[in-house]
Amino acid sequence: ETELERLQRLLAAMEKEHRNLLARVESGESELERLRKLEGDKVAQQERSSQLEKEVATLREKIHHLDDMLKSQQRKVRQMIEQLQNSKSVIQAKDAAIQELKERVSYLEAENLEMHDRIEHLIEQQVSRGALGARARSKSESVPSKRLPGPKPLPLIRVVET
Repeated sequence: ETELERLQRLLAAMEKEHRNLLARVESGESELERLRKLEGDKVAQQERSSQLEKEVATLREKIHHLDDMLKSQQRKVRQMIEQLQNSKSVIQAKDAAIQELKERVSYLEAENLEMHDRIEHLIEQQVSRGALGARARSKSESVPSKRLPGPKPLPLIRVVET
């Protein structure tokens, strides 16, 4: 009977230890599950972190490319502004040359008209003198004193270099 009691106590102690061990196994399994979940989250965070690093590297590369493009466009704009200023300078110089040529043309036209008037005056004087001389000659030689129709004499043009 004592042996039976001892065995029953031993059996009860073993059942109690069995329940304690089962509780510890359950607790260990839940802790293991929690750690696996944390590790899974950690892996997911590492993957997300690596993905974000790649994205940042791509964005930096794009920013660098855009900076290069912007600098290139700025250089082009500066060159265009310089060309425009040079063109304006050339146009101003040509406008000044055109104005000078217009003034020279006006001066030469005025001088040409003056010379033309002088030539007409001289021709008129020569015709009137020639008519007097022709009358004197016609009495002695009978040469017609009429002027033959033909092209007008060309005006005298003097070129002035400055």
